[in-house]
Amino acid sequence: MDKITQYQKIICQILEKYASIKKVVTPDVKAQLIIDTNNLHYQLLSTGWHKNRYIYTVAFHFAIKNEKVWILQNNTEAMIADELYEQGIPKSDIILGFVPAKGRVYTGFGIE
Repeated sequence: MDKITQYQKIICQILEKYASIKKVVTPDVKAQLIIDTNNLHYQLLSTGWHKNRYIYTVAFHFAIKNEKVWILQNNTEAMIADELYEQGIPKSDIILGFVPAKGRVYTGFGIE
């Protein structure tokens, strides 16, 4: 299995795990997976209604660029970069895209 295919599989498994978590407090807010294999973007959204308010939240957004996994968004408390690493993606191939480029050297993950 090539590197990109392996990374896609890992990302999708992680997103599917989080999408399957049932929301007790907000049962009308549903998880929605967006998997764009052509452009190598992967998102988990929460959408729906709660107390007369429409909810639209990007929980996670990943992209694969230059054979590296970029975490573009993490609006959860999950240590998602660590989960990617535990599933077999080297830390050097995990980029925290939401961290400024010059600060990435201090994260313990890839810098670009």
